[in-house]
Amino acid sequence: MIYGLLGKTLKHSFSPKIHSYFGNYRYELFGKEENEIEDLIRREDVVGFNITIPYKKTIMQYCDEIEESALKIGAVNTIIKKDGKVIGYNTDFQGFQYQLKRASIEVKNKKVIILGDGATSQTVEAVLNSLNAKEVLKFSRSGERPFKDLINHRDGEVIINCTPVGMYPNNLEEIINLYEYDHLEGVCDVIYNPHRTLLLLQAKDIGIKHSDGLPMLIAQAKSASEIFIGKKLKDEITEEVIHKLRKTTENIVLIGMPGSGKSSIGKIIAKELSREHIDTDTEIEKIAGKTIPEIFQSDGEEIFRKLEREVILEYGKSTGIVLSTGGGAVLNDDNYFLLKQNGRIYFLNRKVEELSTKGRPLSKGGITSLKAMESIRLPKYQKFCDLEIENKEISKSVEIILEDFNENIDS
Repeated sequence: MIYGLLGKTLKHSFSPKIHSYFGNYRYELFGKEENEIEDLIRREDVVGFNITIPYKKTIMQYCDEIEESALKIGAVNTIIKKDGKVIGYNTDFQGFQYQLKRASIEVKNKKVIILGDGATSQTVEAVLNSLNAKEVLKFSRSGERPFKDLINHRDGEVIINCTPVGMYPNNLEEIINLYEYDHLEGVCDVIYNPHRTLLLLQAKDIGIKHSDGLPMLIAQAKSASEIFIGKKLKDEITEEVIHKLRKTTENIVLIGMPGSGKSSIGKIIAKELSREHIDTDTEIEKIAGKTIPEIFQSDGEEIFRKLEREVILEYGKSTGIVLSTGGGAVLNDDNYFLLKQNGRIYFLNRKVEELSTKGRPLSKGGITSLKAMESIRLPKYQKFCDLEIENKEISKSVEIILEDFNENIDS
C-alpha cells in the first residue's frame, strides 16, 4: 500500500520525512499535472494521499464522500480509499489551530488580515471564525479586496500569510511591510521553506509573536496519518516531530573576524552531525578561479563582496548544512536575512592578537589594522548572531554550539 502527497512542484517537500515519524508506511511524492490526477486516484496500490497547492479544490470532484467540515470550508487536503469510495478530509483545520495555539497568538475579538484567497485561506478563515475573531478581511491580487487596499487597514491586529510569496525558491519576495502596522500583535505564515520568511523576520525584529508554517504542516500530517493508519497517535508526537525536523533542517551558521576559527569549527561540527560543510570563501574561489588574495589584488574588494553575496544567496536557501562565512559577510545588512532564514547564527569571538592572518588580504596591516576592522564589525556580528562564543578553545566552542543548537533549535 502506498500513501503520498499530490501537488505540482514537490521537489523540496518535507512530507516524506514527516510521515516516516508517524507510521511505518510507504509515502511518495506525486508531482502531477491536473489531467493526471484521475489516473493517480485509479491506481490500486495508492490507498490515500495528502493534497497541496494547487489541487485542494480540484480534488473534491473526485471524492465520493467529503467530511462535513471539509465541505463547509470548500477544500480537501487528505483522501483515503475505503470500501470502494474516495473520502475527502481537511486536516489543515487542526493544523492551523495548532499553529496559533503553539505561538500563543490570540484572535478572539481581534481584527485579522488574511493575505491570499486560495484553498488554505478558506481553512484559515474557518479556524478564525471558530475562535471568534472580531473581523476577518481577506486580501489578494485579483479578489474582492486587492493588496493595494491594505493601506486602509493599518489597524490589523493579526496577519496571516496564505500566499506562496516568500516561499522557496523566491525567498526574497514580500507583500507587506509590517513596520506600517502599529496595532499588530501576531503574525503567522503558512510557508515552512524557508523557516523564516521576510515577513517573519520583520515580526521578530518588531518583537511580536510569530510562527512559520512547520507546526501547521506537522500537526495536519499527524491528523492525516491517523486517518491513514486508522488509530490515534499520542499528542506529544507533534512536538517531537517538530523538534526532529528542525534539528535536521536548520543550518548552523558561523560568523566572526577573519582567522577566528570559523572554517575549522565548521568542519568539526559538520563531521559530528554528518552534514555538508560549506565555506563561502572556498566557494568564491571556485567561481572566480582565483584565490581570495588574487581576487582582491586583481579585481578589488567590491567584486569580492559581489561574489560573496551570490554565494550566500545560494547557500542561505539550503537546509541542514554547516555554513562558515567570510569575516566581512556582515558588512552587507541584507545578508542577515539570507543567513537567518534557515539558520541559527553563531559569532565566534577571538582576541585580535590570536587571529590567524595567513592568506587574508584585509588582515595584513597588523594589530592596528585588525583592531580598526573589529571596531567596525563587532556591532554587526553581535546584531547578526543568536549566540556569541568566546573562542578560546576549538573543542569547547564546538561543545557549546552543539549544546545550544540542540536546546534552542525551536526558537
